[in-house]
Amino acid sequence: MIIGCPKELKNHEYRVGLIPDNVYTFVKEGHSVYVETNAGVGAGFTDEMYKEAGAIILDTAKEVYDIADMIVKVKEPIECEYDLLRENQILYTYLHLAPNASLTKILMEKGVKAVAYETITDKEGNLPCLRPMSQIAGRLSVQQGAKYLEKSFGGRGILLGGVPGVERGKIVIIGGGVAGTYAAKAAVGIDAQVTLLDIDLNRLSYLEDVFGASVTTLYSTEANIRKSLMEADLVIGSVLIPGGKAPKLIRREHLSLMKKGAVIVDIAIDQGGCCETSEVTTHQEPVYIVDDIVHYCVGNMPGAVPYTSTLALNNATFKYARMMANYGFEKAIKMDTGLANGVNIYAHKCVNQNVAESLNLEYTELDTVIA
Repeated sequence: MIIGCPKELKNHEYRVGLIPDNVYTFVKEGHSVYVETNAGVGAGFTDEMYKEAGAIILDTAKEVYDIADMIVKVKEPIECEYDLLRENQILYTYLHLAPNASLTKILMEKGVKAVAYETITDKEGNLPCLRPMSQIAGRLSVQQGAKYLEKSFGGRGILLGGVPGVERGKIVIIGGGVAGTYAAKAAVGIDAQVTLLDIDLNRLSYLEDVFGASVTTLYSTEANIRKSLMEADLVIGSVLIPGGKAPKLIRREHLSLMKKGAVIVDIAIDQGGCCETSEVTTHQEPVYIVDDIVHYCVGNMPGAVPYTSTLALNNATFKYARMMANYGFEKAIKMDTGLANGVNIYAHKCVNQNVAESLNLEYTELDTVIA
């Protein structure tokens, strides 16, 4: 198979879809790999490193897209890349289609075989390719929240860990999945007061066993959300419906309950955000203020730490890329039902139910259209 790795184009996105070690494996197994020049520089991987691994360096993204059977990326294509996609080309990347009707339409029209990292499952039903970025985003959410609580950024001027004789800051985490758990780890590590809400009692029991008295767990109800928001200095939204839009658990009316200068970090922004007033921001302009509440809604948070993120991502995603390259797309997804769950668009159809429901599209079962 011919595999292509273009440079990411999103604002301050320095991650890269393939590292040289994985290029070497592809080439060793008989595949060809084409990498756009400087695709990996931001993450610490030079063109020379890719050449030594056996890749061929091309000058433009168009050249990469034109030659490749499978495109391996990090983030979803943006508008200037739409025309580069072609029928039956495999697109393997984070897609987050639920809030992105325009990209979904393009992928369906062009007949792209679109595989989303975030909906691939393992044997236990977990999301192995989403997990490492959720871990990183969870840790970063506390780091970024702490920064934007500083007065110079419009925040309350709170030091989350406090000092002797002064009350520690209060962090509220809504959603106890991977991102929420790693946010809690980071929050406990800086000695903040932490409250975590979720609707899964088994998950809350597990988290209480893990964190003990360091974290207060609450069942997520409207009343508990309102009470927690009133007390919070930093709110971290980490709610996930795999492939679907995040529920709006923090509504505009809730902002008036919060302390002036409190911060909301919406990790769920890739899936539309779990706060009604959330809008996607970039690393260049990461925050804005609504009703005196600072909103941090960067859509590619792990892109801020590209070396760590790229290695963690490749550790999780390469297994499936290798499977598609070695066995072919259709055979690979028949071999691995978890990989099949990653297929969002195939044969001009939407084959992921949560994406279809979020965008009011007709849902087609993959088994009925697979070649």
